Parts: sequence; C-alpha cells; structure tokens
Amino acid sequence: MADDAHEERLRQHEDILRSLTAMLVRMDGYLARQDTINERLTASIERIDRTLAHVEITQARMETLFARVFRPQENGQDA
Repeated sequence: MADDAHEERLRQHEDILRSLTAMLVRMDGYLARQDTINERLTASIERIDRTLAHVEITQARMETLFARVFRPQENGQDA
C-alpha cells in the first residue's frame, strides 16, 4: 500500500515536471518571437526619429521662408 502511494506520488511529480518542461519550451518560443518584435519596433522608432528630425528642419526652413515672403509691409520704406 505504501509502495502504491509512493508510486502515485512519483507519477504525479513526473507529470508536473513534464508539464513544466513543456511550458518552458513554449515560453522560450514566445520570448524568441518577442525579441524579434522588439528589434523591429526599435528599428521603426529609430526611422521615425530620423524622419521627425527632417520634418522639424523642413518646418523651420518653411517658417523662415514664410517670414521673408509674407513680412508685413512697413509704410514708406519700400520706395
């Protein structure tokens, strides 16, 4: 009887170990996919940052151009 209880307990532990091992294998796959996603997101963010820098430069140039083209006329100084 004691041997049967011991064998049952051992079987339960082995089942738990198999289950945990399977979960670890799945988790490793999830983490590998997450690493790939993180790399892609990092690259995208870097591209967005570079694009934003160019947009800010273009905006500053346009503001300067508009200020020159559309400056208010001052009375008597155009002659």
